Amino acid sequence: MTEFLDALQWPAMIVTLVAAWFVGSRDSRKRNWGFWCFIASNGLWIAWGWHDGAYALIGLQIGLFAMNLRGVRKNDPDA
Repeated sequence: MTEFLDALQWPAMIVTLVAAWFVGSRDSRKRNWGFWCFIASNGLWIAWGWHDGAYALIGLQIGLFAMNLRGVRKNDPDA
């Protein structure tokens, strides 16, 4: 289990990069996917940070999670 959690930073990094790519799109559906990918990456980073004792990273990810939820809401044209 420890090896799995140690390696979790790599998928977290990839999901974060994919999210950034989608958020930069002009298409609101792709941007929406980007925000949801960012939310998934926040969860991955929190899991890795908890395992590694990186509490400042966890705090950062909680703040970014809140901003990504705001991004999902603001990106919705019906809201």
